[in-house]
Amino acid sequence: MSVNKVILIGNVGKDPEVKHIDNGVAVARFPLATTEVYYDRNNNNEKKEITEWHNIVLWRSLAETAEKYVKKGKQLFIEGKIQTRSYDKDGQKMYFTEIVGTNMMFLGKKEDQEQSQHTQFNQAQNTQQTSQTAPVDNLINEKSNEEPPF
Repeated sequence: MSVNKVILIGNVGKDPEVKHIDNGVAVARFPLATTEVYYDRNNNNEKKEITEWHNIVLWRSLAETAEKYVKKGKQLFIEGKIQTRSYDKDGQKMYFTEIVGTNMMFLGKKEDQEQSQHTQFNQAQNTQQTSQTAPVDNLINEKSNEEPPF
């Protein structure tokens, strides 16, 4: 048994290049940067960053979505597989490794996520206030002499 699975969270390096090949099938290509942060214990715990660049390839509807919404700097979650292709350049065989994406999710910047959570929290607070301040008389049918169902 073998597994070829990649999960990346990173930032788009440039806007996708989208081409339509045979029968109008869309293919998008763009670089994605992932950055690892660590502290160098041998150098006064100096903060170090290592950035890896990944060549992302998306097909069909994922490529069309990327064409519309993926822009340089956007943070993405990409799930897919590693694929290596080769080609001849001046008689020498060259290899090219890429990530063929099978799933993509848009991730916001921290400010966007905080704003979204703040809005959801405010909506929940407003809903609670409305339900707490609603008069009980509105819940009882005025023509009925029955007890309320709560």
